[in-house]
Amino acid sequence: MVSRLREPQHGDTDGRIPVTSTKNSINTMKLPIKTPWHAWYLYGEVGGYTQVYKGDITFATVRGAGHQVPSYQPKRSLSLVKHFLDG
Repeated sequence: MVSRLREPQHGDTDGRIPVTSTKNSINTMKLPIKTPWHAWYLYGEVGGYTQVYKGDITFATVRGAGHQVPSYQPKRSLSLVKHFLDG
């Protein structure tokens, strides 16, 4: 069983569920930040951004992806899925 809650598929150009809405929802919970907002990389390029909150709740975005992340950025999406499964 995975002990962490993550949202590994959030596109930063998603018009249906914008990053700002998700960040505001998380901020409403007033969780302490464990790891500040920072870029994550894939093949030497920024793949997106992430922030970790107390309790290992991780919010991650995928750069250049819309609502259906794997169809926009399949390599970046797969990277996050693998990272999620590896724990």
